[in-house]
Amino acid sequence: MPKTTKLFSAALFGAALMTSLPAMAQQKFVTIGTGGVTGVYYAVGGAICRLVNKDRKTHGIRCSVESTGGSAFNVNTIRAGELDFGLTQSDVQYNGMKGIGAFKDAGPFEELRAVYSVHPEPFTVLARKEAGVKTFDELKGKRVNVGNPGSGTRNSLEELIAAKGWTLKDFSLASELKADEHGPALCDNKIDAFFYGVGHPSANIQDPTTTCGAKLVSITGEAVDKLVASKPFYAKATIKGGMYAGNPDPTETYGVLATVVTSSKTPDDVVYQIVKATFENFNEFKSLHPAFANLDPAKMIKDGLSAPLHPGAEKYYKEKGWL
Repeated sequence: MPKTTKLFSAALFGAALMTSLPAMAQQKFVTIGTGGVTGVYYAVGGAICRLVNKDRKTHGIRCSVESTGGSAFNVNTIRAGELDFGLTQSDVQYNGMKGIGAFKDAGPFEELRAVYSVHPEPFTVLARKEAGVKTFDELKGKRVNVGNPGSGTRNSLEELIAAKGWTLKDFSLASELKADEHGPALCDNKIDAFFYGVGHPSANIQDPTTTCGAKLVSITGEAVDKLVASKPFYAKATIKGGMYAGNPDPTETYGVLATVVTSSKTPDDVVYQIVKATFENFNEFKSLHPAFANLDPAKMIKDGLSAPLHPGAEKYYKEKGWL
């Protein structure tokens, strides 16, 4: 190639590069921390990112999902500036704001901000059919998966057993498997039961009920009544009968709400676009997982939210006349 042609080509390449730089610079990348890949949190994050990415050419935001250790992990990682958004149980959101429970050593996370709540998460106990467990109290002396450290499930179980005057030593084994591991462990007779906070229906519950006839166990009693009465983020819940194979009767329990949170340091326009993508495509959002079927925007912008609303979210809700 002649020297002049090379120079001309280089100039063209440089001009093209300079033209593309502003577009590249304007693109923002955000990550949503979720939970195990088989859980509903991962589905929520995927649904949000799918809707955000539909219009990324317009707003310049590219959204990605990260499978994580769960609720408490997400709050801590947002605090560290390593995640932009995260899914967390409403009780974990409350504890993070107050600096109590799992956040006692770190102290209050005053920059924590709420975006919206999503589906109810009843606390769910699933036991091996052969274990013969009919009530939560019968788990004493059994091999129970208590949830991995950093998960909202683990925090909630520890609060429940403390209310009963138990400790983890009251189980013959307190395993710390992640949510996508406890189903196979149950069917392989490595544990007798697991405790899990999750939206229903869940593949995490469906697989063991179908594969090895696992049974749902109600979580009721005086300790539960006291927790629900004293904690604003708890509510009684019922898992419908017939939702899972071999479990025809309703299962009485209690639980929390899944919530989307971020930090006050997240730019207002980014949060605004996340919220807008969800609610401007709300019917599509609801269709992306059965647990979303009964979502109501009026409840999503206030129920289960103990942290202040992020200004970006608040702006959208005021534009819609919801606040």
